[in-house]
Amino acid sequence: MNTMLRASRSGQRVSRFGPKVAPLLAASILALCGSATFAQATTDASAWSKQVWSAARSGKSDEFLATLTRASDIFPAESGVAVSDSASLLRENIEKRETSRTEQIEKLSKKIDEELAAEPAATKVSEALRSAVELSMLAVDKNALMSEDRMVDLVGRADAAAKLAEERGDWLVANELYYRLNLLFDEDKRYQDDLDRQSSRLGMIRMYAPEQFWTLRNDRRLAEGLSALPAYNPTADGWQTKTEGISWPMVAGSLQRSAERYVERDRAGMKEMVIGGLEGVKTLAELPDVRRVFTGLGDEARRAEFIEFLSAQIKAVADAPVRLSRDDLDRTLEAVLRVNRGTTMVPDAALLHEFGNGAMARLDPFSAIIWPDELKTFQRQTQGRFVGVGIQIQLDEQQNIKITTPLDGTPAQRAGIRSGDLIRKVDDVSTAGFSLDQAVSVITGSPGKTVVLTVERKVGEEIKSIDISIVRANIDVKTVKGWARTGPGERDWDYFVDRNHGIGYVRLTQFTESTTRDFDTAVKSMRDQGLNALILDLRYNPGGLLDQAVSISSRFIAQGVIVRTETAGEVMVDQQTAQPTRNRLNDIPVVVLINEGSASASEIVSGAIQDYAREGKLDAMLLGKRSYGKGSVQNVWQITPDAAMKLTTQYYRLPGGRLIDKNRHLVTDWGVMPDLVVDRLPSEEADGYEIRQSADVAEMDESGQMVQHDEGRPDPNRLITEGLDLQLATAVAILQSRTTATRLVGTGTPAGQQ
Repeated sequence: MNTMLRASRSGQRVSRFGPKVAPLLAASILALCGSATFAQATTDASAWSKQVWSAARSGKSDEFLATLTRASDIFPAESGVAVSDSASLLRENIEKRETSRTEQIEKLSKKIDEELAAEPAATKVSEALRSAVELSMLAVDKNALMSEDRMVDLVGRADAAAKLAEERGDWLVANELYYRLNLLFDEDKRYQDDLDRQSSRLGMIRMYAPEQFWTLRNDRRLAEGLSALPAYNPTADGWQTKTEGISWPMVAGSLQRSAERYVERDRAGMKEMVIGGLEGVKTLAELPDVRRVFTGLGDEARRAEFIEFLSAQIKAVADAPVRLSRDDLDRTLEAVLRVNRGTTMVPDAALLHEFGNGAMARLDPFSAIIWPDELKTFQRQTQGRFVGVGIQIQLDEQQNIKITTPLDGTPAQRAGIRSGDLIRKVDDVSTAGFSLDQAVSVITGSPGKTVVLTVERKVGEEIKSIDISIVRANIDVKTVKGWARTGPGERDWDYFVDRNHGIGYVRLTQFTESTTRDFDTAVKSMRDQGLNALILDLRYNPGGLLDQAVSISSRFIAQGVIVRTETAGEVMVDQQTAQPTRNRLNDIPVVVLINEGSASASEIVSGAIQDYAREGKLDAMLLGKRSYGKGSVQNVWQITPDAAMKLTTQYYRLPGGRLIDKNRHLVTDWGVMPDLVVDRLPSEEADGYEIRQSADVAEMDESGQMVQHDEGRPDPNRLITEGLDLQLATAVAILQSRTTATRLVGTGTPAGQQ
């Protein structure tokens, strides 16, 4: 069933209307009301629909819900109009959410008190802090929560515990505490520098001493009372491979271009980057965990000499009264490598790697050198294309490599790989102890080459080990999803969340080269079947290509600016305008879903739609939670044949004039705020994710046929009926109110007159 239906007040199931629902609905109302009152009924329905839409778009949650639930007064139960039941179900699920919120807040508050009353160990403080983070996600007023004496006390304890753990060299505990503190204070970023410092240290340990990193993780698990990790597996995990090809020109070229093109170069230029690079090398030299790998760092006198040199260099650069040039950078790099060769003898590639990372970290989270071992992964993320077998994997609770889903139309799907399979071997090499990076490294490879995955699969009550040969190929990642699976193919979707009302649903997971093309295909399919309204789901969409954001926006916006790019001094660099297309969607009501995971290109699309809707040029609204706030442009340059760099060069400005980037200097407001804010509890998000993920999977057997399970296909309608996605359910109810009234009246309401 792909429609949200409930029992009517008379106890009978709401009938499923077909394409000729408008005259049937009118006839039903006419029979109930009589011809004398039919005109009044249609007038009431139209007025009610406009009130629902207006209250929602104005962000008046209470007024919206109260107006929506008046549907039962407008449409008698005997009329068979499903919107009354949808409104009733929505109210019930909102009440259920608030009951659950209260229960969870009480439970977490009690847990924090118990953990703080226990011995003041860092692990107990960290557990209390984790509960506090969950509590902050549930709180209606986070500021009021954080001002409570209990929370102030906890933050003080956590801050002290983090500093103590850092002094002891207990990097994982320090990182864990700073991470959770940063989540609590994400808006003012007071713990961001502390978290960055710990993340840098752990990244170095993971890179150069992966077995020591395994030991740290294992010790932490045992301290929490969890089972031990599988034994460390060194396959494809050596730092030598990861630093292969790194060169002086690669690092120097990246920093020079950054000094010339970075959007905030007046605030963070070559001088700041050189200091960051020197501090990155100094962090590596001071890190005891890598001394077994780089034995020269184990010599205390030589290490002290090198660190003293680095400290002097940092002071000299900081005290320099002028901007640094490329020559200054080259002299600094030459001195670092020369002194290192005479003291600690760390390989040049490792020092260059940490100098480059430390330098780029002085800019922002989105500017970076893309090292040779990272280039393929980066291209996969931006282009939506990679060489592999076509699977998504994760580590399960037992640290097994688990297949979450085979991607549509890929070699893995055709070979019979199934969701839930555990990868035990790759080409007869055990995956026990693998990290996800190791698994990706050995599974991917050259196109046309065969890889053998040994998977463990539960068949009935039996656990079977199966060898599956798969030929690697170029994989195109599909970014356009529908509501419910209808087959194993890439476009086998039912795009209607409510077919009776003609409400379509499209979810964009990313913006890649094929997004607009596949979106147009989905829209054509819906148009052919009677599309009356659309839900565009951009939640957890991290962004992607700017040209695709502009072309998707052009499906809704007929003319005008979509986005401008400008310097930090607000000088316009470029602007993108709506593109000519026959595939417009500005003739139907649209609800766009966003949340804190909607970033970059998805913020351009949602923000542009919102701005034109507010001008009365679109029949649309935004619903959900405030977006991430990634409103900056990153240009990508190939620095050497094996490496590239990405650099923030401009900021986005939306058509209405908003700058949304939260990493701008001294910014106090960011992101795209929805017209109607609708919460989802973390528990609802988690349960909803599992349902959505399982419903998206199209399992195929070795003959290319869909696997039929005894329990049937996973049903995404549970997201609505069980109240696990109140954002989506609210969008459906809003659009049902519009389409029901429109069909009853027999004509649409022009955009801009809501």
